[in-house]
Amino acid sequence: MDFDVELDDELDGVDDAEPSEDDRRARSFPTFGPGKRIGKKFADTWWGNAWVDAMERTALDPEQLKKGRRYACAGQVGSITVSPGRISAPVHDGDQYAPHETVVRIGTLSEVQWDRLLDKVAAKAGHIAALLDREMPYDLVNTADDARVRLLPGLGDLEPACDCPSWDHPCRHAAALSYQAAWLLDRDPFVLLLMRGRAELELIEELRERNARHSIAATDDDGLLGTRAEEAYAVPRVPLPAPSRPVHGEPMALAPVLEDHQAPGIHAEALGVLVADTASRARHMLAANRSEVPAPVHDAWQDAVRLASRMPRSRVAKRLGEASGRADELPRALKAWEYAGADGVDAMDAVFSPPREVAARATDALREAWEGDGPAPDVKNWRNRWTVGRDVQLRYGRDGRWYPFRRRSGEWWPAGPASHDPADALLDTSRD
Repeated sequence: MDFDVELDDELDGVDDAEPSEDDRRARSFPTFGPGKRIGKKFADTWWGNAWVDAMERTALDPEQLKKGRRYACAGQVGSITVSPGRISAPVHDGDQYAPHETVVRIGTLSEVQWDRLLDKVAAKAGHIAALLDREMPYDLVNTADDARVRLLPGLGDLEPACDCPSWDHPCRHAAALSYQAAWLLDRDPFVLLLMRGRAELELIEELRERNARHSIAATDDDGLLGTRAEEAYAVPRVPLPAPSRPVHGEPMALAPVLEDHQAPGIHAEALGVLVADTASRARHMLAANRSEVPAPVHDAWQDAVRLASRMPRSRVAKRLGEASGRADELPRALKAWEYAGADGVDAMDAVFSPPREVAARATDALREAWEGDGPAPDVKNWRNRWTVGRDVQLRYGRDGRWYPFRRRSGEWWPAGPASHDPADALLDTSRD
């Protein structure tokens, strides 16, 4: 390689020259320690892997890439310095010899290209917010394409150089540097923009200025944003649309339709359950007042039961039970959901001490309400559960209602709808 000559040219006259604008923009990053995990993809983000792909597609020797990966994961790359058009770092072979000075170059954008790109990005506030969140959405790259600017490197955009004697393109040292550069991009997409020629602070400032200019251009003739208050209040009120009509008819069976349009990685039956559940909730919201629609369930177990209730005998229901870790309890939970929804499922698990006056009244009411043959059975109370005889139990729920259960094969099964009166709940379970 001719890296020694290039490096001499770069260093010639350094002592006498003032730091260039590119030098002032340069950023140095601490070394990555050994032990970085490697999954199916080397980087964690799509843009980090796009960088890796650009480097690997131009490699002449796959063996050098393998060695570069090992070097990167073993922490054999020193502190990386990023400046416009250039990343550099010392890379060592794991021995006592001095590390090799390694550089990867990437083309910078011209002033005209930056002007086109920043004007497009500034027009979309979401792009600025994404960058500040250290994200690079696909839409931002599409915006750059619309401005005829390529942000991510393509085939042949990366030029490696190293002072080692290897003539490979890239050598193992340059490959290691390129792999670790992908980790820098994972953490901060502004690193890519710095490689392309602009530092983070100047980019943010210029984007804000351009965004402000876009806002000013969108003002009315008086130079004011929006509508004057007196004009807004003078506008006649527009009547609201009529309430939606009740929804009739049975929901469409979606799973057979989806089976004919499967895509890789999409389980048609599972997708059918999700769509049916969404449609059911939308149907309920249209048929009832919004105030009557229950709040969404956020408990993972209850959510699994709710989804399984849509297709209780399907493979999806079985998988939901297994994933929840409570597959044996799922049939009973589905019965509880059938009777009382999320509150019924909660009554299966809830154990708490109700107020004393509630406990006292419940015990008396249950003893007086027994309608079976023979003498009234014993009523035993533990926390929020009242066991009547051997096979009947009432549970006081956190919603203030009573839930009947009946013993079957040693398990307590939900036996009827919930009631605000323990005697009524007991009557329901006697009819089960």
